[in-house]
Parts: sequence; C-alpha cells; structure tokens
Amino acid sequence: MLKKSLLPLLLAFVLVLAGCVNTKSDVAEEKATDGAAEGEKPVIEILSQSANEDDVNIVRDQLVKNGFDVKLNIQPDYGSFTAQKEAGNYDLAVSSWTTVTGNPDYAVRALFKSDGANSIMADEEVDKLIDKASTQSADEYQQTYKELEERLVLDQAYIAPLYISYKTQGINTEILKEDSVRLSKSRALAWEPIDFVDQSKRENDPFIVSQEISTLTSLDPIKGNDGSINQLNTNMYVRLVNLTKDDQITAEGSLSHNFAMAEGNSEYYFLLRDDINFAKIDDQQAVDTGERVGGDDVIFSLDRASNSNSVPDHRTYSLHEHIASTETVTDLAELDIPTVDGGTVREALEADLQNGISELVEGKEDANNAEGKYQVIKLTTTEPFPQVLNYLAHQSAGIVSKKQVESINTYDVESFDINKDIPYGDQNTVTEGAQYDNHLYASGPYILSHKNDYEAVFRKNPAYMPGTENEAKISNVTVRFIADPDSALSALRNGEIHLNYLIPETKYNVVEDDPKLALQKMESNGVRYMLFNTKGREVAESEDLRKAVLYSINQDEFINYYQGNKIKAVSTVSPLVDTGNELVADPAKVKEHLSNYQDSKN
Repeated sequence: MLKKSLLPLLLAFVLVLAGCVNTKSDVAEEKATDGAAEGEKPVIEILSQSANEDDVNIVRDQLVKNGFDVKLNIQPDYGSFTAQKEAGNYDLAVSSWTTVTGNPDYAVRALFKSDGANSIMADEEVDKLIDKASTQSADEYQQTYKELEERLVLDQAYIAPLYISYKTQGINTEILKEDSVRLSKSRALAWEPIDFVDQSKRENDPFIVSQEISTLTSLDPIKGNDGSINQLNTNMYVRLVNLTKDDQITAEGSLSHNFAMAEGNSEYYFLLRDDINFAKIDDQQAVDTGERVGGDDVIFSLDRASNSNSVPDHRTYSLHEHIASTETVTDLAELDIPTVDGGTVREALEADLQNGISELVEGKEDANNAEGKYQVIKLTTTEPFPQVLNYLAHQSAGIVSKKQVESINTYDVESFDINKDIPYGDQNTVTEGAQYDNHLYASGPYILSHKNDYEAVFRKNPAYMPGTENEAKISNVTVRFIADPDSALSALRNGEIHLNYLIPETKYNVVEDDPKLALQKMESNGVRYMLFNTKGREVAESEDLRKAVLYSINQDEFINYYQGNKIKAVSTVSPLVDTGNELVADPAKVKEHLSNYQDSKN
C-alpha cells in the first residue's frame, strides 16, 4: 500500500499527465499561427468518413496554421456521413467524385447545377456555363470550362480541391498476359481481351478478379451506377460505342461498325453489326438464344434509359435525359448530309467497311452485312449535346433484349411491390438457393450464371462476335468478393486471384517488389475535394471566409504525404480538361480574407 503522504503527490502527477493528453480539437486550439489575422479565430467544422481521416488531419493542420480553430466530425461509414451532411452539421464536407463517363459534363452537372441530383448550390452563372459547355465540341468547350472553374473555385470558393488520384490494378503476370489487360481512365475493366499466358487454360480455367461489394444493386443496367455492378454490367451488355483507355469515343468492341455526328451536334447515326446474339443460362452454362441484338433492342433500351418512369428506382435517368428520340433509318438518302468533321454521314459510316452500304433494312433479321444490308440507328438530342456519346458508352446504356425484359417486367411501375414483384435483373434470381431462376439475356461478351456471398460465376457468350478479335478469349470468369483491401492484396500475392482492382497508394511497393506481379497505374478521373455548406453556416454567407479556407490548402503537402502518388487539382474537371487554372496556397491571401471577414462582423 502507498503511504498517505505520497497520495497527494501521485494524484498531482496523474493530473499533470492527464493534462498532457491532446484530443484532435485540443491540437487545433493549441497550435500557434503566424499568418493569422487579428481577431477571434473562426471555427471550421470538417465532416468526413473515418476512411479519409489522413486527409482530414492534413487539412486541420493547414487551417490551424492559418488562423482557424477546427472541429472534426468523423463518421464511421457513408450512411452516417450522409445523415450528418443532410442535417447540415458541417462547414466543410470531404467529398470525392469520379467521372466514369470520361466527359466533363458528367463532372459538373449533377454536382454543381442548381437542379443537379447531388447539388446543394444555386448559382445562375454556374448554371449558364454548364449548359453552354454541354452544347460545345471538345475544341470549343475548353474556354467555357476554364470560366466555370474560375467561378466555381477561384471567384466564389464553393469547393476547396485537394488532389487527383491514380487508378491502379495489380496483375499476376505468371498467369495473365500483362499486355492483354487494359487499364482505362473511365471504363470499367473489359474482360474479353484478357488472356492466359498458357492459352491451353482458356476453356477450363477461370480468370479470377476481386470485387469489394457482394450485394448487387441490379443486373438491369439502368437501375444501378455503383461499384457493385459497374464492372459486371459493362461486360454483360454491349453498347453503341465504347471509351478507349484515355476516354476517346470508339466503335471498337461495340454494337456499331461506325458512328457519325451530323452537322449541328443534335443528330447521331450508328451502323449496327449483325454478329451478336443474346446469350442466356441453361443449367448454369451459357447458350445462344438465336435472337440477334438489333435496332429494336437499341431503341427499347435507350427509350427506357431516358424515361425516368420506365422502371421503379431508375438510378441513371439523368445520364440520358438529353435523348429526345431513337429510330431506325431506312432511307439511304438521309445519310447524304454533312457531318461536323466534313464529308457525309454515309461516308463516315462506311469508313473501313469490307462491304459498303447497299441497302438499309428495318428489321434486325433482314440485316446481312456481308451483302451490304445494314441497320442504321438515328439518335436525336433535345439540344446540341456532343457529350451524349460519352453517356452512350456508360454501362447504363447497355443494350437489353426488348422481348425478354418485357416478358419479365409485367408489373405496373406505379404500384410496384418489392415484396412480390420480380423485376428484370433482380440479383435474387441469380443467387444460389430457393429463389434462383436466372432470367438474364446478355448482349455482351459474358453472362452471369450464378452467385453466392463468396463469388459470382460468369460464362462466355458463345454468340458474341465469334471469329473476330473481339470474341472473348477466356470462357469462364469468377468475381471473388473480398471486402478488405489488405485481404484482396494477399489473395493476389497467393495466387487466389489473378487481378486486384485499385491498389492502395501505401501498397504500390508491395506489388512492384513482387517478381510475379505487375502494377498498372494511370491518372484517374477521381478528385478529392471539400464542399462548403451553403445553408445556415457562416461559410455559406461569407465569400471571404470561404476564400480564407481555400487559400489555406497546400496540395503539395498531400502529394508529399502520399509519396508523390497524387496530382494537383482545381476542380472535378481537372482530370478531363486542361483549363490552365491553378490553385496556389497563399498565407497572405488567407490573412487578407480573414481580416475582411472579421471586419464584416464588427
């Protein structure tokens, strides 16, 4: 036992120790600030998920150094983060956006337009610039996006950018041919070109890739736009066009031989292939349905994609709202109109064809490309909108079977009952167990056969461009569900999977130092930024306060922390358009704007 005379001394010692324990908010309050303007320090509350805590700590330190007090609101998951955001409990919310369509309109419309699905802003000038840029071609819109970025960030400080990330994947090069695996900025991983080093394994061995999420939103392409299904639906449904690895529009590997944009940027023409049939699953194997993928399926698919009421819980309507109509062209004379690039639509559609167009046919079964008989689809937009092509390359524009979807979706949309109605693409119909009843029809190179909580098994579509370079190389694909990134990397190193999507920055060296692995890496369209609250907070009312925060952000510190594996950003447009704008941390500007803010309060 301690002597009574020592107890006061011990208690005092414990209290001293307790006083030395700093919480995050204590650190923010205690740090000195050389650049702070005179007056009471403004308090900035930062809302974030715990997964982004490293970024939050860097931002907190930068703000403290520049004269702010910082309060952290760290939430454990996306659901609780969203609840706090909707309740308005923040000044800055750490946010991310990845432009999965490769076009700048997608990078701004939903986020910053007054009626955007994810927008909390209302700025008429921002709205006008977004709409203006959407009507322009790529060589015209650079200046418009420059002006938009200046208004959004440098003039009004609605957001504070942090960095652009890299997109990566790790590959087992003892099993897969590295040059057969594509890494694209926007497009999800395409499976059909992937090949084994030992090509004798193509028929019997599966290509195994990991995915974090096992619960699938929907296998109907218009009902999901998230990490659970983007890669899966991309490989199950062909589209009118695709994206190259650097986000250029291409007909390669699509339903179109060629495509053309008519003069005026409102009419788009697509020359359809005749060598793709829908596949279905019979006894867990893929079989050719004998039904060709054709014009009626394209019209049906794009009409329902652009109609917000075509299905309950339509999650991708906003991507396709600029589609006014889709129709089959049967008059050859209609193709003799000028394109935006010069020449005629017909000349553009016939480029590099083995057999020119001798006749346009209405029905898909009447098409015979070898005899010069083709189907042509004409898409008209609500206004000039060249970026519609990028949206047509997105998985949500995948072509489904009109006959099959209509036979499954017999429910009434307005009275849809999730407890009794079974929609096309419901994951329960492909999940092993009592409800398994696979009704999928796939127009792409693969079709999902069955799944459980551990993995999903895909089979090659035997009627997808057979005999061409676009025919799938490997007959079976297994998507292994591994939620933990460290476990996925371990599975890659152990040979349990062949490809691991999205390697964390801190683990690049693990892949690079393993002789049997290769790291593929390229600049992504993913931007991390902080969004200012626009209601009920002082940052909503004070442009000076927002700008003081903005010019406190030093992106070089993020790049250093991530060992050079981040890139500077100005806005969500930065990975897509070189605007020439730059955000530079400036303590003098911070001091100036803080002083203006404090003067306005006196």
